[in-house]
Order: sequence, then C-alpha cells, then structure tokens
Amino acid sequence: MPVQQLSYPKSREQPPRTSLDQTRGVWDPPSECRFVVARPAEEWTLWAAYLNGAVAAYRRYGAEKALDLDRIRDGSSTALFFAAIEANGSVVAGVRVHGPYEFADQAHAITEWGTDPGAPAVWRMIDDRLPFGVVEAKGAWVSDSAPRRGELVVSLGRFATFAMDLLDVQFMLATAAAHVLTTWRSSGGAVAEHIEPVPYPDDRYETRLMWWDRRRRRNRAEFIQLAQLLLETSRPNPSVSAAFGVRSVDRQMRSVS
Repeated sequence: MPVQQLSYPKSREQPPRTSLDQTRGVWDPPSECRFVVARPAEEWTLWAAYLNGAVAAYRRYGAEKALDLDRIRDGSSTALFFAAIEANGSVVAGVRVHGPYEFADQAHAITEWGTDPGAPAVWRMIDDRLPFGVVEAKGAWVSDSAPRRGELVVSLGRFATFAMDLLDVQFMLATAAAHVLTTWRSSGGAVAEHIEPVPYPDDRYETRLMWWDRRRRRNRAEFIQLAQLLLETSRPNPSVSAAFGVRSVDRQMRSVS
C-alpha cells in the first residue's frame, strides 16, 4: 500500500494538506443522516456545531477535560472532522481526526498514559507505525435523542475509519472508555490488550488504546460508501452549513470516546 510520508514539524499545529480538497458528504441510510467531512477552516459553522455538541456531551459526564478544548478550538490541529446532520439541520454526532503524525509524542494518547507504567509501550506502538502513517480519532459523540441512535453510533465509527483513506495512512488510533469498546470494535478497531487501561480523564473511567488497520477493510459495503463519499461534493455555495441550515442540538448527548 503506498503511504505518503508527510512533513509535520513538531513545533507547529497546522495540519498537512490532504486529498480532501472540498467539503464532501454522503447520505447514510441506516442512520438517516447526511455525513459530512471537512476541514474546520472550510466549514466554521459546522465545526462550531461539532464543538458545541462535544462540549455538551463530555460536560454531562464531567469529562470535559478530555476534550482539551483550549488547544483544539481554533481547528488548526484538526486535519478533518466528520459531522452527522439530520434532515432538520441538527448536528447529532461527530468525530475529529488529528495527524498524520511525524512523532509519537504528538499523539494525545501519550498525554493520557502520562507517567503510567504502560506509557513506554504506548509510545513504542505509535512510533513503530509512523513510517506507515498514523492518525488519531478524538472527541466522538452521539446525541442520545437521535431517532436512530444505535445505527448512528455504528455509522459514526465506520465513517471515522474513512479518515485513513482520505489522509492516505495505514493506521488510526483512538482511546476509549471500557463501556464503549464494543462500539468501536464494530468498526474494525482492535484493543491493544497488552497495555493496561489508565484512569483518564479521572478515576471513574478505564481508558484503553485501540487501533485500526486500513488493510483490513471489512466488507464491500464500506468500499461502496467510501467511493460515494469521495465522488460527492456537499459544499454548495457558500457552505454546507448554509445549505442544510446547520444548527447545534440542545438535547441530551452521550460521548462515545
């Protein structure tokens, strides 16, 4: 698999240019939502709606610290993000992606393991995969009140894996609390079982490290939906936000990572 080696200096946060040259999106029948993928700088209203949803979700569980909001708010460290939009314009789910990384220390997972005895193993796993391309999924959330929430959770996980194709890398990592591991496994994620969980962002949670491998695409349906996403352009004039009347949701939400 050809993998583009990207220059991403440790001293700056600006993500590299990618094949995502336009905001793109595709209708997802199972969740009855339109999934849109964009760069924050290209879709500020949609990015703000994603952030508002993430803050509400994480705050409800006292886990807002995990978002690292001050660092990510301006969007400069986010390579791309996915947002699910209902027919009424509500943003009901989202996830963002950082990378591709040049150094293992750029991964937020390194911060989460901190001085834990498992930290060197986490660092090695990331460092070993860097030559093949590594991105990190963060800040996933889904609205509790979405009409087809179960399907939406599964779809969000599936769409997140498309970041590996859009950013032309082989691996994606994420950290997840124990209660959502099944959700992420359904999208092809594998838990690094030899690394013990850490209490992040606090002692109420056991956070595990997960990996996705782009070579292990699971079925033809995923290939078809990825192709549709790449072929469709969702960015009308002037923006997808204006076209769909995007608005944040004011409903109960639950974080899923």
